[in-house]
Amino acid sequence: MRAFRRAFTSALIVTTLAAASVTAAGSASAREQGPRFAADPTTLVDTSIGNNGDGTTFPGAAAPFGMVQLSPDTQLNKYASYDYAQDTILGFSHTHLSGVGCQTMGNIRFMPTTGAVTSSDPAQYAAKFSHANEKRSPGYYGVTFDNGIEAEMSATERTGRHQYTFPAGSGEQNVLIEAGESNGSTYAGDIEVVGDHTVEGWVQGGNFCGETGKERYRVYFSASFDRSFSAFGTWTDDTLTPGLRTAKRGSKRAGAWLSFDQDKGHKVGASVGLSYTSVDGARLNRNAEQQKSFDRTRSAAHDAWRDELNRMRVAGGSTADRRTYYSALYHSLLHPSVGSDVDGRYRGFDDRVHRSDSTYYQMFSLWDTYRSQNQLVALLNPDKATDMAKSLLHVYRDGGWLPRWGLGNGETNVMSGDPVTPWIVDLYHRGLLDDRTARGLFDALWKNANEVPEDQSVFRGRDGNPTYVENGFVGYRNLPGYTFGDSRQAGSATLEYALGDCALSTMARGLGHEDEADTLAGRCDNFTKLWDSGVSSKGFTGFPVTRNADGTAAGDTDPTQSGAFHEGTAWQYQWLAQQDPQTLYGLMGGKDAAEQRLDTFFDMPTVLSDPAKAATDSWVTGAYDYHNNFAFNPNNEPDFHAPWMYAWTGAPWKTSAVLRAMRTLFTDDAYGMPGNDDLGATSSLLVFAMAGVFEAQPGSARYLVSAPMFEKVEIRPAHGRPIRIEAPGADASELQYVSSVRTGGKSLRRSWLSHEDLLRAGTIRIGLSGEPTRWGVDAAPPAVAQD
Repeated sequence: MRAFRRAFTSALIVTTLAAASVTAAGSASAREQGPRFAADPTTLVDTSIGNNGDGTTFPGAAAPFGMVQLSPDTQLNKYASYDYAQDTILGFSHTHLSGVGCQTMGNIRFMPTTGAVTSSDPAQYAAKFSHANEKRSPGYYGVTFDNGIEAEMSATERTGRHQYTFPAGSGEQNVLIEAGESNGSTYAGDIEVVGDHTVEGWVQGGNFCGETGKERYRVYFSASFDRSFSAFGTWTDDTLTPGLRTAKRGSKRAGAWLSFDQDKGHKVGASVGLSYTSVDGARLNRNAEQQKSFDRTRSAAHDAWRDELNRMRVAGGSTADRRTYYSALYHSLLHPSVGSDVDGRYRGFDDRVHRSDSTYYQMFSLWDTYRSQNQLVALLNPDKATDMAKSLLHVYRDGGWLPRWGLGNGETNVMSGDPVTPWIVDLYHRGLLDDRTARGLFDALWKNANEVPEDQSVFRGRDGNPTYVENGFVGYRNLPGYTFGDSRQAGSATLEYALGDCALSTMARGLGHEDEADTLAGRCDNFTKLWDSGVSSKGFTGFPVTRNADGTAAGDTDPTQSGAFHEGTAWQYQWLAQQDPQTLYGLMGGKDAAEQRLDTFFDMPTVLSDPAKAATDSWVTGAYDYHNNFAFNPNNEPDFHAPWMYAWTGAPWKTSAVLRAMRTLFTDDAYGMPGNDDLGATSSLLVFAMAGVFEAQPGSARYLVSAPMFEKVEIRPAHGRPIRIEAPGADASELQYVSSVRTGGKSLRRSWLSHEDLLRAGTIRIGLSGEPTRWGVDAAPPAVAQD
């Protein structure tokens, strides 16, 4: 707690000193021009943020939304394969997912060594390092080991680029490649030394989070070195065979080592193409994308990231504010990942190779991202968001169902609910889907909302549909096996289904499917079917409870206990009815009673007196402490939107207070992310909170306005007009509230903007006050399905 207070106070001191140091002439210029945008926002990104057991991010090199994430591994079979607290690197693998809560990927690991190769065990050939000898920036990672070897990494969309510099007199120079051991379950792998410059192979992984135990993916690679091998060999498990060109995975490993003559130079470079279709595809990708030099690859990656970060640039605030913001924006734009080769081929969910006329994307952590990150991608990269939607249509046509958590070309069935629906509806309302794509996806979503796969061995689907479609709620069943995941999480699954169905009703009506629209709209308020007015907690009466199929309450109804609510409690999930807050607040006794409940949830008195103390002492603080808690949990997705629920009470200004308290949990160091980033979901939440706009009703394409934390925010969507948000005097370290909003030369009376309004706004000028205001009172968005 003291650390957060010091950070909060130091931000004020830095800002004050900076202002005091400006000359009179400079002050006049500053008043005229205001704060300036960074010339190169990549310099404000620290890829180490979240590199610990909570954030589970990685520090290595990647292109925006790239297939390759080339990054160091300090451990295996852990959520994060890189832990900032450790001082030994096992190697550099080519695939990582940012911020996931289960071990996975970490495929095709390279490691430079010197001397004789005597072991295939990474614990034996690992190297010590110091963070002082690391260099990190978007698209680049470098480290000099304690043994003197310098390793540098960069990446294109489908290739990883290595450059190793060996110390003089170090003896034999080696690069070891492991293809049979990853950061997670690995099932097979082959490797082959081809000629005297190339190594190729593949690895099979899967079983993400152990949910189904069945899904699999294959990653293929083709690596070309810029120097000839002086010697080579391969290994299977612990058996090393010099001169052997091929190896297959035994029980744990399969790899190759390549040696280089030290008399012919100190640098060894390699370009590595990846593919999910074949070795031929990996070779094709490598040949198409590899640059002529490492420096050119690094420069191109830098330029790509500079352009992406400039899509939503900020000015003002402290250096720590800008570093935290831009690092969050960077983490928000790593996934979903390109899954198709340069020729459009991809491996589908039927495990066959297909061809797409648009970029095919994969790695969809939808339960997490539909609440924040998907909207950010759609805002900044609408063309990529369209291709992502088309990718899901490919998944449906190839595999027969839509995914909820797709890993490579396999459905993991991880998490619960129906997260794909609000996201697709969002894209539809943003006008990003052509009619054919929209209708194809609607058919898939309608099927998903009403049926269950006959054979649930691949897709579990909405396994709670049988009772939900009949009764309006998912009947609780504590049965073993992944096919009953939603039934075991019946409370939260009901709320997730209702949100998705309500959003889908608006798409159905837009497409002219009136009967389907009426059916789906009738499910908008299915959250009321869980409401039990006889349950009390913390002085409040009425909470959602899980129900058995016959309607009786299932198990312990205490709202502070997790029960059948996925990674949360009824206290946190009660707010997951944002599709119709008016009806929800009616159940709570009216908007005044709902406001009092929100005040308790956030500990509003402490938020207003000491924001950092409220965040660290009153809220849920640990990344995995979501069980059996009643307070706000900014570390996990179910209540991400809760701060904005004040929009439907008489005090929307309190949203801005809560968000400034939340800001103190994010810092610009390795421990600066309060929970798993979940493929950018947590980072995107912060980006929107600091910018002053957020879509609290997924599927609505409406943004609620709050007090920005920067004086200037400029949103520059790909192929679109810039949108400028100006908030003179904005300061994240002070409690500030919206006093006025002007857009298009007119005052904005309501507290929200439609997506279309935002795109054509030009300049949005937000007045701020240090005291609570009446702006936005009784001016919240309507219910999602309201005509």
